[in-house]
Amino acid sequence: MITNPNSELTGFLQTVSVALGQLKQRLQRDYEQAYSDYPDLHHLIRIVLDVEEARARELTSFPHLLFSDMVEAHLASLNVRPVGTRYHASEQREVQTYDSAFAVCG
Repeated sequence: MITNPNSELTGFLQTVSVALGQLKQRLQRDYEQAYSDYPDLHHLIRIVLDVEEARARELTSFPHLLFSDMVEAHLASLNVRPVGTRYHASEQREVQTYDSAFAVCG
């Protein structure tokens, strides 16, 4: 079966665009909810999301992988206290470490 490479690329770009749009909506909702005591920040959050979406799209073909970290860094540079969101790409996870076999045997 022969497929059209242009249609595959178009499908990929549409999929990435949809994923980024959904992530942007979730982040906006989460940040606005987290900062609900500060309604003046809602406009700032929307601006930061738009700016970082454009930057992420310029940097990579996979902007959805960088987007949430870029938004968090931008907000931090504005001295907005960090909040946890469910979609943060670099969440702190407990990492199990093991001694190498050589260290155990030697």
